[in-house]
Parts: sequence; structure tokens; C-alpha cells
Amino acid sequence: MSLTQEQKKQYKSIGHHLKPVLIVAEQGLTEGVLGELERALNDHELIKVQLRITEREDRQAMIAELCTQGRCDLVQSIGKVALLYRRNPKPNRQLSNVHRHQL
Repeated sequence: MSLTQEQKKQYKSIGHHLKPVLIVAEQGLTEGVLGELERALNDHELIKVQLRITEREDRQAMIAELCTQGRCDLVQSIGKVALLYRRNPKPNRQLSNVHRHQL
């Protein structure tokens, strides 16, 4: 389910204007965080996640775990922010960031 470079470019431009909808702190991936990740990916398809973890290696491991647990693709990771995408087969056009920003 990997993304093409063209898709990544398109999603990066959409994601640039998004605000983080999920914040992961030092406690890691709790049941509540995973539930919110699932809800956000179902509703919005493309989401921004903020990681409040100081160590770079720990952040990268957490992003990889988010992608695995959420069955989603990493579009971009800059500093403490990651942009994640998972296609919804039946998206709500009013909520989906991808459909709302397509030309």
C-alpha cells in the first residue's frame, strides 16, 4: 500500500495547512491514542500527528509503530510532526482532507 512520489507530493501540499489532530506524549500508544488514531484516519484519511517525545530515535520508532497499528502510510516526517495517510473505501467528502482539497 505504498504511495507514489506524485501522491506524496500532493498529500504534503494538503498536509501543510492541517493542524495536528493527535498528540502522542511520553506515555506512548495508549488505548485512547490508538482509538483516536483509528477514528481520525477513518474520518479524515490524511492526518497530522504531533509527537512530544524528545529523543529522535524514540520518535522514529513511535512513528513506525503508529503506521503499523493504524495500518497507514507515512507521507512525511519533519521534526516532531508526522503526516499519515490511510485510504478510506467510503470516505465522507465533508470530512476527508484529501477529497476536500482536490481540485
